[in-house]
Amino acid sequence: MKAPQAKKIEKILETHGDKRTDNYFWLNERENPEVIKYIEEENAYEEFIMKDTEALQEELFEEMKARYKKDDESLPYFFNEYWYIVRYEEGKEYPIFCRKYKSLDSEEEIVLDVNIHAEGKEFFEVGSVAVSPGNELASFSSDDVGRRIYTLNFKNVKTGEILPDTIANTTGKAVWANDNQHVFYIRKDKNLRAFQVYRHKLGTDSAEDVLIFHEEDETFDVNVFKTKSLQYIFIASSSTISDEHRFIPSDDVFAEWKIIQPRIDDLEYSVEHYEDEFYIITNADDAFNFKIVKAKIDNCSMEHWVDVIPHRAEVLLEGFEIFKDYLVLEERERGLLQIKIIDEKTKESYYLPFSDPTYTAYIGVNLEFDTEILRYGYTSLTQPSSTYEYNMKDKTTKLLKQQEVLGGKFVPENYISERIWADSRDGKVKIPISLVYHKDTKKSADTPLLLYGYGSYGHTVDASFSNVRLSILDRGFIYAIAHIRGGEYLGREWYEDGKMLFKKNTFFDFIDAGKYLIKENYTSSKHMYAMGGSAGGLLVGAVVNYEPQLFNGIVAQVPFVDVVTTMLDDTIPLTTGEYDEWGNPNDEEYYHYMKEYSPYDNVEAKDYPHMLITTGFHDSQVQYWEPAKWTAKLRELKTDNNILVFKTDMSSGHGGASGRFESLKEDALEYAFLLKINDNS
Repeated sequence: MKAPQAKKIEKILETHGDKRTDNYFWLNERENPEVIKYIEEENAYEEFIMKDTEALQEELFEEMKARYKKDDESLPYFFNEYWYIVRYEEGKEYPIFCRKYKSLDSEEEIVLDVNIHAEGKEFFEVGSVAVSPGNELASFSSDDVGRRIYTLNFKNVKTGEILPDTIANTTGKAVWANDNQHVFYIRKDKNLRAFQVYRHKLGTDSAEDVLIFHEEDETFDVNVFKTKSLQYIFIASSSTISDEHRFIPSDDVFAEWKIIQPRIDDLEYSVEHYEDEFYIITNADDAFNFKIVKAKIDNCSMEHWVDVIPHRAEVLLEGFEIFKDYLVLEERERGLLQIKIIDEKTKESYYLPFSDPTYTAYIGVNLEFDTEILRYGYTSLTQPSSTYEYNMKDKTTKLLKQQEVLGGKFVPENYISERIWADSRDGKVKIPISLVYHKDTKKSADTPLLLYGYGSYGHTVDASFSNVRLSILDRGFIYAIAHIRGGEYLGREWYEDGKMLFKKNTFFDFIDAGKYLIKENYTSSKHMYAMGGSAGGLLVGAVVNYEPQLFNGIVAQVPFVDVVTTMLDDTIPLTTGEYDEWGNPNDEEYYHYMKEYSPYDNVEAKDYPHMLITTGFHDSQVQYWEPAKWTAKLRELKTDNNILVFKTDMSSGHGGASGRFESLKEDALEYAFLLKINDNS
């Protein structure tokens, strides 16, 4: 079967006097039958090329699926007189949200059985489920396309009746006022930006809903939430580098909204409530790694902020949790997350002890104020996700639940994790790399290694356990995470050094990490592979233009690869909110810098590694045509005989297939691709 080749229709794109020729621009015509035909041809070609792995894909899928407990359920948590549980039943793909009154021995009430609502649909995802303060009603939101546009519905939990109220085009979130009659929700604009907050009264038509707040600035989007104390409702308006919060009492939906601190460029802050004060985590006063301040509710603007936890240059403050007698901090130092407990009465402070060389720890669901019990989570590359209860008074720890790995083959001691530091080409930094491999896997030039990266938006890819990953570890692969600049692994400056006009550091760090792994004899270019999704797809796309011989193959999941054209088009979803991350190419300096690394713009006539590219036709974050155009241009220009396959899921979006196990088929395809090309190398 011959590889598809999309037809070429020349389109000249001119910006700042610079001309770019885009022969595949026409692939953005979603309704064009020729576009659908091309995508279907690519899907057929992918099936043809990967046909010899069908048995392996099925084996991998069943193997991955077998590790999961089919009738699993979440750890119960207590809130407002009820224990809440999310559980799965064997043979069903979707969760069941349920609760029990006061005691876990009480009769179960089903809040929402998602399996019923998903019946007959190719894709179905629940955005949120929220029970009213009076415990009788619940809101729930759903998306049956994969575009992350949710419809809100309401249910009487006591009777099971679905109420007639229906609200379309929302972010999926609903916040109940304390009167049990009103909810606040967010609408999206034509570019899928969360931009308006509305108030809805149960029993009325959504056309009568009251617009509470409209965010005019296209670089900002909005969120709405209720404080842990349940006493205040907040609207947060945020860009990448600036925040503004306004609030009302939850008991008075008609109150005037008060602003904590009007937005200022580069001022970030978020808020929690305790008694007569707001606790605020912020980067004010050059606290680039953040600090915690507090202010009285009646005088809460910036000039009244008082330091509680001062800024520390070497520690990134990521979050906090307030209890009646304790303050708990989430801190990141030298890349590792730590949990610090401060006794507000004695002022004693200490850290919870963690021992793995690389791991993830985080504050869990803690809805009670007046308690000595802290729930926290812990996982590492070798330890399944675990939830602990820690008594902050008597300093005892109890394991509540650990992710089960079924199948009888997983023994934590059979796997080794490491953290190593690679030299960067600029000599300014060392790049952390987390690794895991089976104890029987020897490091050598013949050892296959999968290097994963992301490196954008300050998002840190922490070292956590994966049931799925065992399938390649048990087949002799080393798995590595490159904690490159653009994330916040080593603090806020690590992020700032990998964005805007420093974005190339992200790509060069990944390349330098790969070269270091080869130098240290973990693998060789012949057996090294790269993987990244979304902005991580941009990462691997840029890397193969810079160093096409460094990797034997790459997997680019829903990749953001047409950077310049996308960022110049403010009608594309989410573009305007991204200017603070990538820069605005309407500014000539940013235009030329982006053009230098944009994967699509830099495809050349040269050899490329084996490539698997995936997307979802309804993707709301990265439009399907970016990877489609990239594939078409690679097919036209590449000079090698390596595999290039492009798979589009016609029924999903950015997050892939819905359902508990359906997404494992995507993992099975990716791993089968890697195993196939490694065996043939």
